[in-house]
Amino acid sequence: MITTWEPTAVGVLRLPSGRLVRGRGLRRPLPDGPEPTYGLYLLGHEPPSVAWEARWLRWPDFRLPSDRTDAADALRETWTRAETERVEIACGGGYGRTGTALACLAVLDGVASQEAIAYVREHYAKRAVETPWQRRYVTRFR
Repeated sequence: MITTWEPTAVGVLRLPSGRLVRGRGLRRPLPDGPEPTYGLYLLGHEPPSVAWEARWLRWPDFRLPSDRTDAADALRETWTRAETERVEIACGGGYGRTGTALACLAVLDGVASQEAIAYVREHYAKRAVETPWQRRYVTRFR
């Protein structure tokens, strides 16, 4: 049986349902503790391979996902898996794209789209969701 993250682990966001998702920046070392069982990586180029199951979304820095349909599918899969798995979402720095994706997961978890950014900034990182178009993406995400 796979267990989810420790709620107090570095970068872990607790969604209102109790699901735990770790956000992080790939330019920083992998945090101590257990490895993810699934990762969603948001980069403009293919990420390095990892020892766990992973999915890559082409998402250039400071921009939006290249394929919005694929992004919505990946975010829904990630939200579903977070119920029983150690899921992480990561981009280069761990704030803009990662924060945007975490805010979309919060929407899927029942947070109003107009409140999701504030939720992620309060519970994950104050710098989450960096650009106006990332903010607009979250408020329009369903």
